[in-house]
Amino acid sequence: MTVYILVFAGALVLAIGVTPVARWLAPRVGVMDQPEARKIHLRPVPRMGGVAIYLTVIAAALLLGENFNFTQFGSILVGATGVSFMGLIDDRWGLRPLIKMLGQALAALLLYASGIYVGTFHHPVLDLVTTVLWVGYITNAVNFLDNMDGLAGGIAAIAAAFFALMCSFSGQYLVGALSVAVLGACLGFLFYNLNPASIFMGDSGALFLGFTLAAVGIKLRFPDNATFVTWMVPVLVMGLPIFDTALVIVSRLRRRLNPATTPGKDHISHRLVAAGMTQREAVLTLYVVSFVLGLLATFVTRASVLEGYIVGGLAALAGLYALWRAERPPFFPSQSPHSAHSIQHPIPAHADQVRPEEQP
Repeated sequence: MTVYILVFAGALVLAIGVTPVARWLAPRVGVMDQPEARKIHLRPVPRMGGVAIYLTVIAAALLLGENFNFTQFGSILVGATGVSFMGLIDDRWGLRPLIKMLGQALAALLLYASGIYVGTFHHPVLDLVTTVLWVGYITNAVNFLDNMDGLAGGIAAIAAAFFALMCSFSGQYLVGALSVAVLGACLGFLFYNLNPASIFMGDSGALFLGFTLAAVGIKLRFPDNATFVTWMVPVLVMGLPIFDTALVIVSRLRRRLNPATTPGKDHISHRLVAAGMTQREAVLTLYVVSFVLGLLATFVTRASVLEGYIVGGLAALAGLYALWRAERPPFFPSQSPHSAHSIQHPIPAHADQVRPEEQP
């Protein structure tokens, strides 16, 4: 517990101190998030918060490095660094989605080669495919979720907190310490990223957090329960990013749009604002949803097979209902058949719902 406290305090203080430096540096190196029709801010915002998050977590991880399995620790460190660097390039100059996906696949293969893989199926090929899919999906899901002030950072912090708690249950204190480092870094960054945000994390931060949380989710072990049940634990903890990405993919495919290359304000956060919430209310609502999913995941760690699958089944049904409901008014405006390709921005531009500088 002492290690947790020291790592958390160090990461929190470091993130609070480094983030303003990244904010000052961003306009000087051209890493700014410029206003566009698909975005909800009207002024350029520094986009290097992810660099502060990365440096904070890496600094904390290096202090713990001598206690980790060097091969596995190194693979997480190298893989996270690689995807974060690609994100930084994308933030500054732009990068084709295919290149980013290939880089993420290579990082996932590195994890597998070091012994960090999803072992649910106990078959090498299936485990390899599942690991690559899990890492790629979660990495991009957190990136997709980075669409509103404080959202991705807050959800990542909640997920990291539950991962740390579960690691303490199973005695995985070093993996838990890495989770605590992520928690501290995210909370320190949120000092500057909550609405109204003065800095964004950008792809460098979102991809880094997604990859790291995906790796930690794989590393979780529950010796007192069966893998046949506990595979649901990281899925539930990361349930909100998983749902948001699935919603966007389904919604854009229904409108015959490319989910990977078609930007739009059609995420669950935008839909909540479209239904009448303020941005802060939407983000806080999603925090609560993520927290509840974390509680369900904690229950599953000690649940029987029947109890675990009842919880997992109910969560899946709730997700399917939410997906169906989110595609209907008021969460998504009705449209005529002739406008199926045109409605990509369901968020309203009302002054009482979107602060003036963020009106589309």
